[in-house]
Amino acid sequence: MSDMQLERTLADRVMMQRHIKCALSEGPCDPTGMRLRTLAPLVLRGSCPQCSSQETRQIRRTLAFVQRNYPWEWTKIVRQYG
Repeated sequence: MSDMQLERTLADRVMMQRHIKCALSEGPCDPTGMRLRTLAPLVLRGSCPQCSSQETRQIRRTLAFVQRNYPWEWTKIVRQYG
């Protein structure tokens, strides 16, 4: 995913809700959501050896965005993966 695509996704509330539900195993996942669900816990814990530098940066950006803009969902993500 390009940085521009990431920014469009972050700005799309419906898409973000879909990805958050995917991450929490509360909804279906598209390929991007599935990759995020697989790698985000590793990035959250501070180590993702199989992530590219771009993926690590983008996942950190996404997690920070969720923490800031979706605090209730962020709490659930931390409980599930933290």
